[in-house]
Amino acid sequence: MARRMSAPGATIRRLWNTLSPWPGGKACFSTIFGWIVPYTGSIAPRVESLGAGFATVSLRDHHFVRNHLDSIHAIALANMAEAASGLAMAYAMPASGRAILTGFSIEYVKKARGRLVAESRFTPPDFTIDGAHAIPVEVRDAAGDVVARAQATWQVGPVPALRASDVPLAR
Repeated sequence: MARRMSAPGATIRRLWNTLSPWPGGKACFSTIFGWIVPYTGSIAPRVESLGAGFATVSLRDHHFVRNHLDSIHAIALANMAEAASGLAMAYAMPASGRAILTGFSIEYVKKARGRLVAESRFTPPDFTIDGAHAIPVEVRDAAGDVVARAQATWQVGPVPALRASDVPLAR
């Protein structure tokens, strides 16, 4: 039988709201986020700001995210952009809602070097209505130049009601 996770939005909100105001809290949240989502954690992103419909995620330029062209790898940029959209979506998601990434596109504008910042800003969707929502993300370098533009498509809607067959029988 499939296991239901606790509401991911509530977990993200609780952790961010508890940790981010404290010294080192954003770094602690970012580490925990990397444990929760190991693939994203592999690039060591830092969550700088987070709220319903917005997130800012930074990435420092280090050896493990570099490619053979002496710049940050394209997939590290995509990973960071998807994390920004996903965190902003999760923070906005009520316990009665769900979201899943169903599409992702990215345009690479210039070579990415140095510290990068991905920002996603959107009006949170209505989670009571099933629908697809295209969420924009821009990735900028330290000079403020756009190095990549991404669009994450999230399918959102209400959590389906549990059926009697979904509930385990008492033993």
